[in-house]
Amino acid sequence: MVYVKNVPNGERVLRILLGAGAAGAGVLMVGGMAGWLIAASAGGLVLSGLLGFCPACAMVGRKLRQP
Repeated sequence: MVYVKNVPNGERVLRILLGAGAAGAGVLMVGGMAGWLIAASAGGLVLSGLLGFCPACAMVGRKLRQP
C-alpha cells in the first residue's frame, strides 16, 4: 500500500456527501466554466473521502488512532 489512511470513517462519509453536493450545486446553480471548476474541486473532496487519504492532513501529521 502506497498510503496510510488518515481520514476516519465518519469524516469520509461527510466528505463524499458534501463533495457530491458541492459538485452538483456548482454545475446546476453556478453554471458555465466557474461551475465546472467548482465541480472539479469538489471532486477532489469526494476522492479523498473514497480513498480515506487526505494529502493535506498527511502534511500536518494527522494519523488515525489505533484501536
